[in-house]
Amino acid sequence: MSSDSSPFDSYLLRPDPHSAGLSTSVDGMDQDGQMVATKVVTEKALTLYLNAQEVVTMMTIGDHPDLLAVGYLKNQNMLEPDDVITAIDYDDDLEVVVVRTERETNYEEKLKKKVRTSGCAQGTVFGDVMDGFEDMRLPQTARMKTSWLYALTKAINTTPSLYLEAGAIHGCVLACKDKPLVYMEDVGRHNAVDKIAGWMTLNNIPAEDKIFYTTGRLTSEMVIKTVMMGIPILVSRSGFTAWGVELARKAGLTLIGRARGKRFVALAGQDRIDFDLSPDLVEAEPPRASRKGSMEGE
Repeated sequence: MSSDSSPFDSYLLRPDPHSAGLSTSVDGMDQDGQMVATKVVTEKALTLYLNAQEVVTMMTIGDHPDLLAVGYLKNQNMLEPDDVITAIDYDDDLEVVVVRTERETNYEEKLKKKVRTSGCAQGTVFGDVMDGFEDMRLPQTARMKTSWLYALTKAINTTPSLYLEAGAIHGCVLACKDKPLVYMEDVGRHNAVDKIAGWMTLNNIPAEDKIFYTTGRLTSEMVIKTVMMGIPILVSRSGFTAWGVELARKAGLTLIGRARGKRFVALAGQDRIDFDLSPDLVEAEPPRASRKGSMEGE
């Protein structure tokens, strides 16, 4: 590695925490009664249409609306593998994004089912999504070296991000071996996942050799979306849910949680892991890299 190279050179897309509109400064008072200015992330509504049909209104930080829209539709099985996207139109003033396809679409019944099963417009639609999950078996050729894991977590946790600027946000990263490729943030972890899914879809990125990293908990939703994207390895700083572990084992997903500093725990797909680096040789995690989202109970 040359002396002028950056640990972030492998990124194809990563956060710009200083991008206009993603955060704002708010005046307040601290524990000593002193006036302070604090950065907080912004939230805005984004209504998604598939052709002429309104699908959902999401709360998001507002960056990459095209990726979020395509990824959401892909992860909800509303875009088929052979669908041709003819246009993605975004209107910032109207807070609307429209994905247009060659195929005529009508998901009226599916959308009714979503309303019945989830009170949150941003929640996962089960039903046919779970039907697709039951048929998924991830490739067993993928590997995860512990040296890659330690290098990835260090690079990700030191990448300039909106979280480090303002907090109150989730991040997800697509990686290959020890190189982070795409880093997305949003107020909901499902939005960050969908942005990466959208980027992969629009750029025809293969999934079988990729690693997915999230700052959020390893819940059933995170496992389902990772599996449906075809990614064989899922890593988090946070802990697990029992159903998340069960689903990961059924699909053959490697599930690694509590990955902080020298430590991690794998509860599914351990046979993919190559222990090629002793934890004794790994540097301790700097305090600045510690995320509240990694704490149990968060």
